[in-house]
Order: sequence, then structure tokens, then C-alpha cells
Amino acid sequence: MPSDAPSLQTENPITVTVALTGASGVVFGQTLLRSLDADGRVARIHFVASENSLRVLAEELAISGRNNLVGKLLGHPSAKITQHSENDVGAPIASGSYPSSGMIVMPCSMGTLAGIANGLAGNLIERAADVCLKERRPLLLCLRETPFNKIHIRNMGLAADAGATIFPMIPAFYNHPADSTEMARQFVCRVLAHFGLPQPGAYVWKLGE
Repeated sequence: MPSDAPSLQTENPITVTVALTGASGVVFGQTLLRSLDADGRVARIHFVASENSLRVLAEELAISGRNNLVGKLLGHPSAKITQHSENDVGAPIASGSYPSSGMIVMPCSMGTLAGIANGLAGNLIERAADVCLKERRPLLLCLRETPFNKIHIRNMGLAADAGATIFPMIPAFYNHPADSTEMARQFVCRVLAHFGLPQPGAYVWKLGE
């Protein structure tokens, strides 16, 4: 098994898959989509929202329904984002022959982690993640759960051994964020920097601070 996570491929254009699953913290996923949509280096975004994520969106962001979900999350339509149903296992991102720069699952539920870690590929999110692992493409799993039980920890180890990066949704406080929106933005900046897409305005720790 590989010990290090794969790095972002340098093919042009950059194509990213983003999955939103049924864990708390969907504002982080919304912020991620907005950042990628505004990034000129990113040409295409494949977006998959799980059925369970729709309930969390309704509860946490008062966003309801699957229709025009991208427009509701961004506040405007986007020509670069393609939305897929989690049941569409025939989507391009389900195939290793489709060129992709990697995938970010934010937030990643423990159920989704389990499916990915054990290679179930039972829906498009799990299959697209499985493709990233087998093709040695970056896969970042931004987990949202606490406390972890031994099953969660075991599945994190399995996913990491297969090549995924375990990137729990833990916001920083040393940058003195003014509100939860800034927490989400700075966390997304860290994730995208790790993915190979450093963002303008990202807080960087400096010696002496």
C-alpha cells in the first residue's frame, strides 16, 4: 500500500470532483464550491450531493430540493459545475479513463468513509472515490464526526493506506476568525492548498506570531 498521498496532476485544464454527504457542516462544502468556481485554474467541477446531504442542507442552510442546487449554493448559476445524481454510476467520473485532477469529499460522513474504505462503490460518490484511489489521484476526505469509535478509526486507517488523505473538518483559531464564515473559508483554503490550489487571502502562519 502507498504510504504517501498522491499529488495533484498538472494536466490542463484542472477538473475536480466535489461530493457533499450527510454530515454536519455543509457550509464548508458550500464554501469549497464557491472557491473552486471562482478559481480560474479550475475548468470543470463535477458535483455530487448525497440524498442524506439534502436534509442537512435544509436544516443548516435552509436550502431545499435538488433542483438548481448549484445555483442555490453559489447564489448564481455556474457554467463550470456539472451536478450528478449519486445513483448515476454511468457518469464520467465513475471511469478511470476520464481525466480528473482528484476529488474532495466535504463534509464526509462516517457512512461514506466506510463505503470508500471498504471499496463498496455502491453509489457515484463511492465509485468516484474508488477511481481516484486506483488511478492514484488525490482524494481528500474531510470527516465530520466526534467522538470516533474504533470502526471509524479503522476505516480511516484503511482509507489512508489506500492513498486517501484524511483531513478532518477542524477549523483553526490562531488566525482569530471573526465568525463561522471565516472559519469555513480558512479551512477550505488549507484544503485547497493541500490539493495544490493555494488561495488568495489564505492565512499563513509566520515566525514570531
